[in-house]
Amino acid sequence: MRPTDRKYLKSHEWSKTEAGIATIGITDWAVSHLSDLVFLDLPAAGTKVKAGQPFGEIESVKAVSELYSPVTGEIVESNADLTDALDTLGTDPWKAGWMIKVRVQTESPDLMDAKTYEKHLESEG
Repeated sequence: MRPTDRKYLKSHEWSKTEAGIATIGITDWAVSHLSDLVFLDLPAAGTKVKAGQPFGEIESVKAVSELYSPVTGEIVESNADLTDALDTLGTDPWKAGWMIKVRVQTESPDLMDAKTYEKHLESEG
């Protein structure tokens, strides 16, 4: 079971909101299916993001995938260390592997709790 203290999108991003700031990353499932990560493009602090819209890209040897924001708001911090240590996403996607922190205006209505996300993964096979 994935952490229950956050919410998930069908596109495999997670969001954990504390004191109006959402910490956002991608799930272990996404990392394992991308495999062999080679590049990550994250926006700078001050960039506005919109729920359901791309905020960056992650590239593996297989494909380039867009990263979708689970919230609308303004980025207050990007995890600059992650771009040079992509293996962190595989070893600790839930803590050290966070990507951006956003001052939340609204959350996506498509966010799921951990139990619903698990059911979604089962349906994807």
